[in-house]
Amino acid sequence: MRAEMMMAKVAFLGLGVMGGPMARHLAAKGHEVTVYNRTAAKAEAWVAAHGGAFAATPREAAKGQAIVFACVGNDDDLRSVTLGANGAFAGMEKGAVFVDHTTASAEVARELADAAGAAGLGFIDAPVSGGQAGAENAALTVMCGGEAETYAAVEPAILCFARASRLMGPAGSGQLTKMVNQIAIAGLVQGLSEAVHFAKRANLDVEAVLEVISKGAAGSWQMENRGKTMNAGKFDFGFAVDWMRKDLGILLAEARRNGAQLPVTALVDQFYADVQGMGGNRWDTSSLIARLEK
Repeated sequence: MRAEMMMAKVAFLGLGVMGGPMARHLAAKGHEVTVYNRTAAKAEAWVAAHGGAFAATPREAAKGQAIVFACVGNDDDLRSVTLGANGAFAGMEKGAVFVDHTTASAEVARELADAAGAAGLGFIDAPVSGGQAGAENAALTVMCGGEAETYAAVEPAILCFARASRLMGPAGSGQLTKMVNQIAIAGLVQGLSEAVHFAKRANLDVEAVLEVISKGAAGSWQMENRGKTMNAGKFDFGFAVDWMRKDLGILLAEARRNGAQLPVTALVDQFYADVQGMGGNRWDTSSLIARLEK
């Protein structure tokens, strides 16, 4: 089945800053791509630039496709493109697979996996990490939940826009892994914000400090990629505060269900609320430092 999927007819639902480039990589690797977007003009523009076809509804986009990918905003958006008379599940043929790259709840992943199974479809929850730059450069990390055979069938297509992809367990496991990712990032960004802020107050050469400490135990992707821009007060590098707060809300709700104690993450969520209050809704997540320097 893996070989069959190497060059497949696929659909992509949602052409935002992540979905648009992900779909582009599928087309560039030879897949026949049909796209759908809630704003039809965006789908038309994508086809004009990259070829393929666009459809007026998720159901129409999904007809005859071996794989249907989606990358939308939240649980409700996801239900709207999958369920109902015009949803993708209604258009997909038995044996086709739905791959969801939305960062959503584990609950909706399990709900849709059950609905897909009842319709004879495969379902993989597959949230991504790497942000807009990762999508543009086919360098995303993909965390997947679902059945092993179903995952193996779609992994080659996922790797058109990802540098790493792994099955983490049954349905919902991809979303749970993405929550772990966001917990780790939240603490790192706050720590880096405080470090840069302290270095500035101490009248140190911040770039020199970052260069030397990044070679030791304090080094991280955030330090390498966001330390200098934090210092410069530039916050236009992709993943927005509004989106991070959505993700943190999902994972804090899951923590309340499973009993996990996340005091630092809960605090950072409130710090991001402060940034929103400063008008930083669309600043990137490194803007936590702005609340320390206001």
